[in-house]
Amino acid sequence: MSKGYMYILECGNGSYYTGSTKNIKRRLAQHQSGKGANHTKKYQPVKLVYYEEYQRIDMAFYREKQVQGWSRKKKRGSN
Repeated sequence: MSKGYMYILECGNGSYYTGSTKNIKRRLAQHQSGKGANHTKKYQPVKLVYYEEYQRIDMAFYREKQVQGWSRKKKRGSN
C-alpha cells in the first residue's frame, strides 16, 4: 500500500474541511483550483493548516473520520 495523508484545510468562510489522500500536493492544488470537494469549491480560497503522514492510505482515511468528528475549536487548535 502507498503512503497516505490526513489533512485539514481552512476555507475562505472560516470553516474547516478534513480529507485524506495519497498525494497531498496534487489534492491541495485540486481544492485550490475549485476541482476538489463541493465544500471547498463553494468556500474558496482554501489553505492547508495541518496534515499528518501515514504509512498506508487506509490509516489516513481512518484518522480523517476521527478528525471529522472533532469540534471546530479542536480543529483550530490542531495547527
